[in-house]
Amino acid sequence: MKITDLNPNDEERIRQAAQILLEGFREIWPFICPDFEAALGEVRKSFLPGRISRIAVEDNLVLGWISAIPEYNGHAWCLYPLAVHTDFRERGVGRALVNDLEILVRKKGAVTLFFGTDDTANMTSLGGVNLYPNVTEHIANVKNLRRHPYEFYQKLGFVIVGVIPDANGIGKPDIFMAKRVADED
Repeated sequence: MKITDLNPNDEERIRQAAQILLEGFREIWPFICPDFEAALGEVRKSFLPGRISRIAVEDNLVLGWISAIPEYNGHAWCLYPLAVHTDFRERGVGRALVNDLEILVRKKGAVTLFFGTDDTANMTSLGGVNLYPNVTEHIANVKNLRRHPYEFYQKLGFVIVGVIPDANGIGKPDIFMAKRVADED
């Protein structure tokens, strides 16, 4: 497996990345990419100035795609999105893409890498409930009920730093995770 930049002129790999995004988000986040054209649009947005767009490839097959957007004057970068081909999940592709991204954003001066991971399908104990008024208590006692990806990111050193209750409608929060990527002096 090789990780490389996604070339904005490589239509075949762009289409493969879009298909991976569509399939990866279809079940639990269909509003992000409701169809192939929307997924293709998300991939193409990753070529906007200043962004990072990387793919994991093997034998000319895209195994996964990751992108990131600089925020807060480059001190923090938003990982959005990460998607891995369904046939290659739990084989280290996602981990390799995130590790590669951490190195790249650190070289660009980032201190923090962060993202939001919605729970629109009651996959965690944060979904489907009223998180008010004790939001932090709910975060402290979060449980993964149906393989929500937040635990994957915890294994990579990310922590839950907050939640926007009802971000996607009542009982559908956005879970924010972050990790320091800068070298500690």
